[in-house]
Amino acid sequence: MSIKIAPSILSADFADFGREIRAVEDAGADWVHVDVMDNHFVPNLTFGPPAVKAFRPHVKTLMDVHLMIAPVDPSIPAYAEAGADRLTAHVEAGPHIHRTLQAIRDAGMRAGVALNPGTPAEAVENLLDLVDLVLVMTVNPGFGGQSFIHMTTKIARIRAMIADRPIHIQVDGGITTETAPRVARAGADVLVAGSAVFKGGSVAAPQAYHDNIAAIRRAAAATQSGMA
Repeated sequence: MSIKIAPSILSADFADFGREIRAVEDAGADWVHVDVMDNHFVPNLTFGPPAVKAFRPHVKTLMDVHLMIAPVDPSIPAYAEAGADRLTAHVEAGPHIHRTLQAIRDAGMRAGVALNPGTPAEAVENLLDLVDLVLVMTVNPGFGGQSFIHMTTKIARIRAMIADRPIHIQVDGGITTETAPRVARAGADVLVAGSAVFKGGSVAAPQAYHDNIAAIRRAAAATQSGMA
């Protein structure tokens, strides 16, 4: 699978989300990543269904919504109605992740499953036929701008489990031009990046977004092609 870059709008200008989304898409973003936090499952509070609904008209690629909330199931219909294309839930967020993933699919969205750094790869082994994406957290979820946690062995194990299924491996946390090659070499193909995409730019000066996205993609793709 070719490398995809999914900027996290948690690092965008909160006063100008519409133009920020359009700017990063114009700069080459493949997906738009929306981090939903509930100040319960993780120690921070961010977006909810009304925000996702407000983002929807501005997203022309794919709106990739990452739920860091518990419980998940009662909120699934609201995110479907808000227009999420994919909804990713954490395996740690409840006792019945299989039911959660099925409910996401039944609501008409693509389903993803996420793993915290302390959760082993084997936790998703029996879920792979219900998802089109596995998200490997490379930080402990809750805040942007954290340092990368080495998870390449886990990524490689999950890639081996996936075999020939058409399932993405996404990584989220501390992704830069330095860490992107490590996760791509292990088998990841979707890279979430927040501060590494938005640093140095703005809607008034979007060239930095283009340069940052291109640099991350180039670093990761060089590894995939055996050049790094």
